[in-house]
Amino acid sequence: MDLHAFFQTHRLLLAPMAGVSDEAFRALCREQGADLTYTEMVSAKGLSYANEKTRHLLRLAPGEDRVAVQLFGHEPDTMAAQAAWIEREMGASLAYLDVNMGCPARKIVSKGDGSALMKDPALAASIVRAVARAVDCPVTVKFRRGWSEGVETAPEFARRMEDAGAMAVAVHGRYAEQLYRGSAEWDAVARVKEAVAVPVIGNGDVKRGADAAALVARTGCDAVMIARGAEGNPWLFAQAKAALAGEPEPDAPGVEERIALARRHARLLGAREGKNIVRMRKHAAWYLSGLPGAAAARGKINGCVSVEDFDEVFDELLACAREHAAAHE
Repeated sequence: MDLHAFFQTHRLLLAPMAGVSDEAFRALCREQGADLTYTEMVSAKGLSYANEKTRHLLRLAPGEDRVAVQLFGHEPDTMAAQAAWIEREMGASLAYLDVNMGCPARKIVSKGDGSALMKDPALAASIVRAVARAVDCPVTVKFRRGWSEGVETAPEFARRMEDAGAMAVAVHGRYAEQLYRGSAEWDAVARVKEAVAVPVIGNGDVKRGADAAALVARTGCDAVMIARGAEGNPWLFAQAKAALAGEPEPDAPGVEERIALARRHARLLGAREGKNIVRMRKHAAWYLSGLPGAAAARGKINGCVSVEDFDEVFDELLACAREHAAAHE
C-alpha cells in the first residue's frame, strides 16, 4: 500500500491510547470524522503468551472495517512473530502495523519498551527491520522529539527508522522525559518532515480544530494524530475536518449533547463488555468536565459499575444543568 496516497484521504487519526482507545470510543470518533483509528497499544510479549486479555484489544468496533495496530516490545524476534500473527488474524482489516517507540510511561520504559528505544537506535532499527520482513503490510513507527529533555534526536532517529524499513513515522513534539508537561514543539515535526521521504504524522497538543490546520500548515505533515484532545470530546474530529477543509468549524456541543454522547458511550461499552463497565469512569469524567454539578458528581462516577449506574448520574447532571440554565435565563 502506498502510504503517501493513503494519507491524502486519511488525514485525521485517533491515536493509540492504553485504556482509552477502546472499541466504543473508536466508533464515536469515527462517527465524528476520524479517518482511521488505532487500537489500544498491544504487548508483543502478551500476545506471545496467547493472552486473551491482550488479544481482545484487536477486536474491531461496530462498523469498523479497518484499523491500525500499535505493537510494543523490545525483542526483535518476538515483535516480528507477533506482527506476523496479527496480520494473519486481521487480514484486510489491518491498515498497517505501528511500532511504539513513543510511550513514556514508567511501567513501559522500565522494561526497555516504548520511548526507551530512542536511547538505543540500533536496537530500534533492528526491531523495525525484523517486523518489516515478517509482514506484507506497511510498518510505521511512532516516537518522540527525543529521550532527554533538551536533546532533540527525532530527525536522525526518523532517518534510521526509514532506512530500516519504516514506511511512515509519527512524531510527538515532546521529549520522553517531559511526559506530558509543557508544550509540544511542532517545529520538531517539521524537522523530521525535512529529514525523511516517507509520510510524517504530526502529534501533540491538537486541542481544537484550528490546531490541526495550524499543525499541517506549520510542519507540512501528511496527517494529524489526535490523542488526549479527543478524550471526552470526539467532536474534535468534526471540527478538525472542517478546519483542514478551510470551512467554519461546527459549534462546540452543548450540555445535553455531551451527556447524550456519554450515555451512548456507556451503552456501547455495555454491549461489548457486559454489566461491568468500570473503564467508563474516566470517559464519563472527561465528557462531563466543567458542566454544572460535575465536580460534585465525581465521587458518584467513581462508584459506577453498570450502564444503569452511569445513567443515574447522567440523569442527575442533566437535571442540574437544566436548573442552572433556567436560573440564568
